[in-house]
Amino acid sequence: MPGWIDKQKNILDFTFSSILRRKGKNIALLLVYTLVVFLLASVMFLTYSIKREASTILKDSPDMIVQKISAGRHDPIPLSYLEKVIGIRGISSAKGRLWGYYYDPIIGANYTLMVPDNFSHGPGGIEIGQGVSRVRATFPGDVLDFRTWEGKIMNLEVKRVFSPESDLVSSDLILVAQEDFRALFGGSRNHVTDLVLRVRNPKEIPTIAVKIAELLPDTRIILREEILRTYDAVFSWRGGILMLILAGAVLAFIILAWDKASGLSQEERKEIGILKAIGWETSDVILMKFWEGMAVSLSAFLAGIILAYIHVFFLSSNLFEPVLKGWAVLYPQFKLVPFIDASQVVALFFLTIVPYTVATLIPSWRAATVDPDSVMRA
Repeated sequence: MPGWIDKQKNILDFTFSSILRRKGKNIALLLVYTLVVFLLASVMFLTYSIKREASTILKDSPDMIVQKISAGRHDPIPLSYLEKVIGIRGISSAKGRLWGYYYDPIIGANYTLMVPDNFSHGPGGIEIGQGVSRVRATFPGDVLDFRTWEGKIMNLEVKRVFSPESDLVSSDLILVAQEDFRALFGGSRNHVTDLVLRVRNPKEIPTIAVKIAELLPDTRIILREEILRTYDAVFSWRGGILMLILAGAVLAFIILAWDKASGLSQEERKEIGILKAIGWETSDVILMKFWEGMAVSLSAFLAGIILAYIHVFFLSSNLFEPVLKGWAVLYPQFKLVPFIDASQVVALFFLTIVPYTVATLIPSWRAATVDPDSVMRA
């Protein structure tokens, strides 16, 4: 047993000295390797965290939304529809909502105006999101002007700015009183924008949706699960776009691994030949090369994962912000709550470490099985 321990210690010592002898090559390899892991891990962390954030925010949203459709377009829905819907068995609550989009020509963006259930400020006051406050340089006590459907100017005083924690869903949001909303958008007081429903038993949601569609054939029913799937698809698509952009880096890594697998340098072959000549077995050489490859790949993997974590969760993923921001003027500025999917980390581990380690072992095994004299004379 002590002899086996000494043997393993000698293998590790030689592995370390071998890495140091080629430190220039290994440092360059480590930097490229770390960059690849960093980019891939950043995309994984960012995509998964945004999807989790959206899922967490939307978990308290209504079970279903009922909208009136006219010639394929969304129209205000009569309040009489609410009376019909509330009578369906299984619905615990139903109410009408007032909301709409307001285009601001000053910044060239749309605001989402909504009437909350309980608005303590009354007519003349509004609450605004961080994005609106940022682009209009507006804070509590300031006044924003709006043009009504009649072309008149309406001045509304900012009473509150939403906290940055809610910026993902409230960046472009403005809460107004019902009187101010109807003065801005006009329309009949017997109509609302849509209906929101809550169901006692989640398993009955599909059945109730079918009943509403039969009762109100000119409506569209949107389920919360459909909204969640849409968000999941959108952010997965964005993650795919980022992966496509990083395809060049991934391709470079594949070429690097292939080059490693194509064979050892003359110096490395002679080194293996000498080790075989002084009594090392083939398994010892392969173990030495295994630890050498693992030392480089694990160092790069851990460094890349740590840098990606800092980049996404502490620096707001500044490297990928242009891809995510797109054309949005009021794109939210928010810090993601760290969500890491262990399966993604494991997948990244096998995607990066395993191929490189295998690529290191194959040429080492070939060289170790050749006669030491022929290797050293080459």
